[in-house]
Amino acid sequence: MMDVNESLKTVLKRLRLSGILHTLPDRIAYAKNSGLSYQDFMELVLQDEIDRRDHKGLELRLRKAQFQEEQVFENFDFNAPVTFDRDKVKNLFGLGFLDRREDVIFMGPVGVGKTFLASSLGHAACRAGQKVLFLRADAMLKQLFQSRADNSTDRVMRRLLAQDLLIIDDFGLRNLNHEQSADLYEIIIERHKRTSTIFTSNRSVEEWVPLFADPILAQSALDRLAHNSHQVVIEGQSYRTKQGPAASNRKPSTRKGGK
Repeated sequence: MMDVNESLKTVLKRLRLSGILHTLPDRIAYAKNSGLSYQDFMELVLQDEIDRRDHKGLELRLRKAQFQEEQVFENFDFNAPVTFDRDKVKNLFGLGFLDRREDVIFMGPVGVGKTFLASSLGHAACRAGQKVLFLRADAMLKQLFQSRADNSTDRVMRRLLAQDLLIIDDFGLRNLNHEQSADLYEIIIERHKRTSTIFTSNRSVEEWVPLFADPILAQSALDRLAHNSHQVVIEGQSYRTKQGPAASNRKPSTRKGGK
């Protein structure tokens, strides 16, 4: 490995290109051995810096997204005993819905992969350079409630509205009080056709209306959401237990005809 002289290090640091220093000695040696032209050498070194910045940017976006687990669509268990419109979901991963400012709703019982698919879409959006935030519905509403104690509600709301993709997980577990209804109404209305939102829920959209303290707010918000969303219903049995330690320790029945 060749050493890089101090004057070149100083120049790169002044240009904020010091990241190049990590690969530059190897690139210099490679260029000499391969007989690269000056132009090809420069392109190679600068591409290293582009790749480094892209990787750093992706890591930052993933960290800010606050995913509970880092999921990707390629790891989805297609042998799981669940059914849904797979062509529709695969099309969503083209991310055209983000360009069109459309929403997505994953609905189905516990453990069928709603959160996995929502998180995977969020991960794909991060890879595409989009700002993403993942929050459980109850945690999001709790943040807004607590923000009123220190007058930071505007800041918290701006953060929610500023995301290219906001993922609200596990909506509909509890009824909303008047304050929570108003907060969710504002989020849906303000993001409508400006940015995209993903919801996951154990309930169908029609069942969301009684959850709101104010039915007028509910109808106004949910009418917009329903008409601007790709709705994916997932049916089947939970396969979380098949992925846990208990599943690997479970012995098959030795009884004749056992299941």
